[in-house]
Amino acid sequence: MPNQILTPRRIVIGGGSIGELPGVLRQFAIRKPLLVVDANLHRLGLADPVIQALRDAGTDFQIFTDVIEDPDDASVQRAVEAIRASGRDGIIGMGGGSAIDTAKAAAVVAALGEPVRSLMVPRIVDEAALPVVAIPTTAGTGSEVTRACVITDSASHEKMLILGMACLPAAAIVDYELTLSCPFRVTADTGLDALTHALEALVNRNRNPYADALALSALQLIGANLVTASLEPGNRSAREAMMMGATHAGLAVSNTSTALVHGMSRQIGSLFHVPHGLSNAMLLPAVTEFSVSAAPQPYAMAARALGWASARDSDAQAIDRLIAGFWRLNETLKVPTPAAFGIDRDTYFGARASMAEFALRSGTPANNPRLASKDEIMEIYARAWVD
Repeated sequence: MPNQILTPRRIVIGGGSIGELPGVLRQFAIRKPLLVVDANLHRLGLADPVIQALRDAGTDFQIFTDVIEDPDDASVQRAVEAIRASGRDGIIGMGGGSAIDTAKAAAVVAALGEPVRSLMVPRIVDEAALPVVAIPTTAGTGSEVTRACVITDSASHEKMLILGMACLPAAAIVDYELTLSCPFRVTADTGLDALTHALEALVNRNRNPYADALALSALQLIGANLVTASLEPGNRSAREAMMMGATHAGLAVSNTSTALVHGMSRQIGSLFHVPHGLSNAMLLPAVTEFSVSAAPQPYAMAARALGWASARDSDAQAIDRLIAGFWRLNETLKVPTPAAFGIDRDTYFGARASMAEFALRSGTPANNPRLASKDEIMEIYARAWVD
């Protein structure tokens, strides 16, 4: 079966690569960019290298800092209005997934003139959008190289997946030095998101040799460096490896899409304001236990790539080590269960039916190796609760 390979047209990787920004903008004829950046990142001066590079190049740019965690349709619309008010011809998205997803969604809405809800799956949005240059400051979301973004419906709180080449950045600048100031929780959560991307690409019903190679590389890099990068924030080698691993994971999953973990975790994030990587990690052991029987070989491959099983282990042994490894990693990185996070039990269990419905509507559970019914998804939510 033919596979399509989708990547940004230019990816610049390495320490100090942020200095390439003016040249990247020229390549894509972006003369008046809107810089979309998280307000805290801007306040702390972490966007200063980008701002200085733009000023040194004499670029006519505007800064937009009205980025919210878990961006919604209203915040995207405010970015669109900023684009239209000053005639911006491209967007720089700098930060974590929230800033980059805001930039990507605004680029699509500004170009197409349609509301966010009309763009969500099952529609595939391949139309031309404003060019986006994505600059991640965390090693994890992979949004800088994917053809997807997730925007919350401010009325229903549903997380809406927008999928298609319109969401694929024109370019990505992947500079690991921008992650050196990331605190423990952000490093751990975004790294766990990258791990989930790589795993879901490898076991996906849409898996292909290109994505497999990137997913396995990502799992090797993340397995060897996530804990070190989280516990030793100044370890440049671990930070660089995690940035490469996150990019490889993003490229892999962009060419397969996500699966059941992401489909379920978006609802926990939307309803209970749990950071995305954290909600993935809460579900990862339980979803893996549910799914392994349908794809034992790729799950065993994942265990070996992560360094948790050896070539001498049978696939069954490797899978046991994988599930145990996810529980152990969550403990090491202080990932709370939904119960330990402080979510009200009655609210959580009362929301399981609607969360399962929204998960199925997102489309990504259909990519899982073992398909889950609404009742089975509700049971996985219950399994992940853990008093």
